[in-house]
Amino acid sequence: MSRAMSVFLGVVLLVASFWPIAAMGQNIAFVTMNRILEDSPQAEDAMNELQREFSPRDSQLTAEREELQRLRDRLEREGDLMAAGQRADLEREFTARSREFRRAQESFTEDLNVRRNEELAKLQRLINDAIIELAREREIDLILTERNVLYSSDRIDITDDIIAAMQRLR
Repeated sequence: MSRAMSVFLGVVLLVASFWPIAAMGQNIAFVTMNRILEDSPQAEDAMNELQREFSPRDSQLTAEREELQRLRDRLEREGDLMAAGQRADLEREFTARSREFRRAQESFTEDLNVRRNEELAKLQRLINDAIIELAREREIDLILTERNVLYSSDRIDITDDIIAAMQRLR
């Protein structure tokens, strides 16, 4: 038997071995997780909560950044005209405030990332629960996400149904 014929028979046997599984009529669905993360009401609530929680600190940092810019401008504009001691005092103040600003900004970024990750984990748990509930309700055997699929037809995409379920959970 030629090599080509052996390969052909191997492929035929492989396809034939999966045929009973395909013939059983499994119910397969697809969801776009990124769209659910963007469009669910819980995602919007989480973003609003983070905005409410971190907006005051962000405003303080913005005000301090503007003040540091004014100090830098003053040093550049008037530094040569100042007495040496006065200029040194202003430079020390600028350096100390700049250092404190960088620390506050790093702390803010770290705190925001921690809270964002907490909210994302909570949201992902809710999404997973909604997906599992819908899968059981509709007797879906397998649900795939965009990370694992090269193509899916709109016929099996249940993303809108999951978003609707998330709206009902709100």
